[in-house]
Amino acid sequence: MRCRRLSGRAAEGRHGNVIETLRSRHFVQAVTSEEIAARTQSPVAVYCGVDPTAASLHLGNMVTLMGLLHFHLAGHQAIPLVGSATGLIGDPSGRSTERVALDQSELARNVAGIEAQLKRFFSRGTAYAARRIPDLDADALRPVRVLHNADWYRGTGVLDFLGSVGRHARVGTMLARDSVRSRLQSPQGISFTEFTYQLLQAYDYWHLYHHHGCRVQLGGSDQWGNIVAGTDLIHRMTCATDQDPAPAPSGGAVDPAFGLTIPLLTTASGEKFGKSAGNAVWLDETKTSPFDVYQFLVKTADSDVERLLGMLTLLPLPRIRQVMEEHSRAPDRFAAQRLLAAEVTELIHGEAGLQQALCATEVLFGGRAGYGLRQFSSQDFCSAFAHDGRMVAVARSAVAGKNISDIAVLVGACGSKSEAARLVRSGGLYWNNAPVLDSKWVPSDSGDSFVGNGTIGVIRTGKTNYRLLRLLESTLDGN
Repeated sequence: MRCRRLSGRAAEGRHGNVIETLRSRHFVQAVTSEEIAARTQSPVAVYCGVDPTAASLHLGNMVTLMGLLHFHLAGHQAIPLVGSATGLIGDPSGRSTERVALDQSELARNVAGIEAQLKRFFSRGTAYAARRIPDLDADALRPVRVLHNADWYRGTGVLDFLGSVGRHARVGTMLARDSVRSRLQSPQGISFTEFTYQLLQAYDYWHLYHHHGCRVQLGGSDQWGNIVAGTDLIHRMTCATDQDPAPAPSGGAVDPAFGLTIPLLTTASGEKFGKSAGNAVWLDETKTSPFDVYQFLVKTADSDVERLLGMLTLLPLPRIRQVMEEHSRAPDRFAAQRLLAAEVTELIHGEAGLQQALCATEVLFGGRAGYGLRQFSSQDFCSAFAHDGRMVAVARSAVAGKNISDIAVLVGACGSKSEAARLVRSGGLYWNNAPVLDSKWVPSDSGDSFVGNGTIGVIRTGKTNYRLLRLLESTLDGN
């Protein structure tokens, strides 16, 4: 058998050129071959791997997942791979020290959390895409397949692996990888365990290539060495077999494997977004709430916001250029940052999560005299502040006829009625973001003074001290 690369004109397909889409959105750091554009004109399987070093993914992982989402939406088979085996080893890429080994119970928890999160991300991502991309037939897309590499390492002996896989690896090439060379030159060195990580990841790609028709691997730019190790192993193992397991779609040639790396998500100062950097924004809402995701992104530097709108959203590029023009005319309004924060929050947490984030933002940072608060329902407030001690539930009868000073004391916003009166005189007490002018003012029983369907009142003292009064028709209506 003769091994050669696929050549010739691009295969015809109805999916368009996803590589050009990724280039236009600043996703492509490097590719192993420019022929990747021709090969992906027709559907292929594409994968990216995630090691379960924590129970949740973070915003840094999202860039690679967005790349995979673009392939999924273009009609390709997306395969997110959970490193349930390689997670026990730890990738040395980008690290100066060896990872702390996970025990089996922690690994199992992390694997379960990551798998559920991957399924949720692609489910919400597809729904988000359907609201942004005209004529997208979401039901016609190939189902995303979450796989585990422990499934093909389980039961494999060391001698079998070395005999069938290890013989095709070249130590000189492995030593030349940046992730290995930098560690060899450090005082800590590198363990044999970490040194072999690239071979395990390379075999993952071979297995997916051979058994699942995978032809493209995505990864962050720090994964270049591991990805190249995979394409090299596939080439060597394919050429070593007597029968070609993967003929090209056009026939007569071995179908090559490709790699594509994506720039790492970094801050304006160049720091990596990731849990190891100490500034992780988790995709798990129990670790980082939708409000905190929104607030993190709304603080994006002007120099980063256009790039992140292209990479972390599915907004059309003309819409991104439009909002950047708006932003350049009035940067103090943060139109681009607010759009980025809203889009990413919706993509990660769905429409309900975005509504929670917007509600909490309006409560804590709104200043439009209650106008913004009135767009939210009682359920929006309850969801946004479900675990926040600043929301106080009180029977409506206990508030009826009471003035603002009494209410401020009742919900803990002020220590006494005299303190509330002093705050009113100094302009420091607000009701639903409007300054209170009279300490004897009584909110209307009809509900006009309340938001959230007449059940919520927001008291603010100073700039940052908030209490939310939630009215219950009786003490049995809520906790």
